[in-house]
Amino acid sequence: MRVKFGVHRFEDVRHGIILALGSHDIERYNRASKRCAQGGHVKLYFLRHGQANWEHWERPDDERPLTKKGRKQVAAVADALQELQVHPNIILTSPLPRASETAEIVSNELGVECVTSSLLAPGFDLNALRELLNEHPERDVMLVGHEPDFSRVIAELTGGAVRMAKAGLARIDLDAATGLTGELVWLVPPKVLKEI
Repeated sequence: MRVKFGVHRFEDVRHGIILALGSHDIERYNRASKRCAQGGHVKLYFLRHGQANWEHWERPDDERPLTKKGRKQVAAVADALQELQVHPNIILTSPLPRASETAEIVSNELGVECVTSSLLAPGFDLNALRELLNEHPERDVMLVGHEPDFSRVIAELTGGAVRMAKAGLARIDLDAATGLTGELVWLVPPKVLKEI
């Protein structure tokens, strides 16, 4: 958090807020920010794995890694996240190679710890999300996994129907006070992230 009293510019990097405040408002904002950090919103980032469609693939589907195009796609997303200053506290990933490789690329670019969880394997649902959030109570969490699981979970959290492209990214703000309900803040396909 940075405060420049001369111009009354107040930037709270943790919550992505930049405000122009009078000096008398700064103390009140600090109290509100502290309440938010203690029991307010949780930022959840859903990142679908990059492209992993291999021609003539003959091994089990669960073993498919990213293609060369998929790796480039995810690297562009990671660059965009860095440019947008999206820095989750932790990245949790499915153990399948196409997801774990996606998570590793983003983790390396952002300098964020990456942890593998079998709860994010295909079949991920709201109960698995609840368990993950209990295990990792960080405020900002990135999940790397699969469709159609992510779309279903986002629909259950927000009531909105979405479809995530490969390497697509969604941000949901959860209200910790009301449990697993949230607001879809944005849903961005990789072709847009690539242009950032």
